[in-house]
Amino acid sequence: MAGKNKDASLNKRAFTSGFFFILAQLFARGLTFAVTPIYSRLLTKAQYGVVRTYESWLLIAYTIMSLCLWRSVDVAKKDFEDDYNGYVSSVHTLSYIAIAFFFGLCMIFKTQVQDFCQMDDLMFYTCFLYVFTYTSMLYVQRRDKQVLKYKFSTMATLLTIVPGTFLSIWLIYRGRVQGLIGELVDRRVIGYYVPQIIGGAVVAIVIWTQGKKFVNLKYWKYGLAFSLPLIPEALSIQIMNQSDKIMIQKMISKEAAGVFAIATTISFIIWILEDSVWNAWIPWLYAKIGEGAEKEVAKPWISVMHMFGILSWILVMLAPEEILILGGAKYKMAVWLIAPMVSGTLFRFYSYSYSALQNYYKRTQYVAAGTIGTMVLNVILNYVCILNFGYMAAAYTTAFSYIILLLVQGILEHKITGMVIVPLHKTVLIAIAYGAINLLSMNLYRVAWYYRYAVMILVVGAAAIALRKQMMAVLKMFKKK
Repeated sequence: MAGKNKDASLNKRAFTSGFFFILAQLFARGLTFAVTPIYSRLLTKAQYGVVRTYESWLLIAYTIMSLCLWRSVDVAKKDFEDDYNGYVSSVHTLSYIAIAFFFGLCMIFKTQVQDFCQMDDLMFYTCFLYVFTYTSMLYVQRRDKQVLKYKFSTMATLLTIVPGTFLSIWLIYRGRVQGLIGELVDRRVIGYYVPQIIGGAVVAIVIWTQGKKFVNLKYWKYGLAFSLPLIPEALSIQIMNQSDKIMIQKMISKEAAGVFAIATTISFIIWILEDSVWNAWIPWLYAKIGEGAEKEVAKPWISVMHMFGILSWILVMLAPEEILILGGAKYKMAVWLIAPMVSGTLFRFYSYSYSALQNYYKRTQYVAAGTIGTMVLNVILNYVCILNFGYMAAAYTTAFSYIILLLVQGILEHKITGMVIVPLHKTVLIAIAYGAINLLSMNLYRVAWYYRYAVMILVVGAAAIALRKQMMAVLKMFKKK
């Protein structure tokens, strides 16, 4: 009985920790989405483009400069349970040393780096301070998730994101009132990132205080062995996600980057939902593989694919209203970007079922190779198509690149494991069908809104009836898990 009570207590702690961790992440992402209409109206299109492109550079920077060592925290819990805080503290130091090295390198070529990234001095120095302290936040979030504690990391996340968001809005508003239009980007950088930098610095001190280890070569070797091979894949994903905005700003204009960024925000909605569902799905998937019951996976997964396919179509159908709310009339051209962007995100989600199997069998080098190859293809296509067809082409090239990624991962799955959990031809047909429907539905933007709504209500009603049994089966499956 005591053992059962202990297991029940552990499960409760795991659920509570995981729930609050996910809740904090969703709140932070949701807040960013919620304040988009405010930023887009307070800033000019060019300024909004600069702000979003700067965010893209930060995401790429912390991936490289931290050496992704924070990802080793997940697996180190098992191997260094007796000195887990010491491991985190020590490897955290190594990340700071790596970031300092990159900072020194960039200082040597400061003029060239600033010109290439289109950053002023404030943005340049803030970038490095943010990379230092955001890395600390990543360490503490992953550490606390592993030890089934949530209060500190959750509060640290909320107490940096929330003040930063509202302070930046206030500073931008005051700048407009005072007629300081040229300073609005810098005001956003100061208001949004300084609270996060201060909070991250406090977290760094807490990590070192609790761990009491700054240098441990054994821990460093372990962290490097695990994390370094992950950098190419992690970097490729960030480049796939961020390169379009960067290239549009450099090749077309800051205004075009702003329009593109507004459209990206819509695809971010389905991205969050997809990742949440996938995080719930993958333990069940791995359990089925472990039981040798792979044949039970395809049917429910196809139902999930249809569910997100329909959701993506709804976002496409509502694009005119979404853009009007998020950005207003000055961003109306973004409506033509939603269909390819949402479709690309959908294709990426469909590819998960194949890369997951490779991860299960620890063939991550194949996952990385597929991702890197697709990233290179995407960058080349972005450059060629933006140059010849304009900035909107980047949405289509990214969607095409994700279809290629889906094909590559599906082929690799069969080659590596000798089995097929979800037939590739079915996945590709479903992906192409929803992609085509999304693109064709853009023609409805030219008719009165009530025709579009009537079509949407009829289709969603019919789909709900057709897929009701399948979706109920999926829900029951998760309840049994």
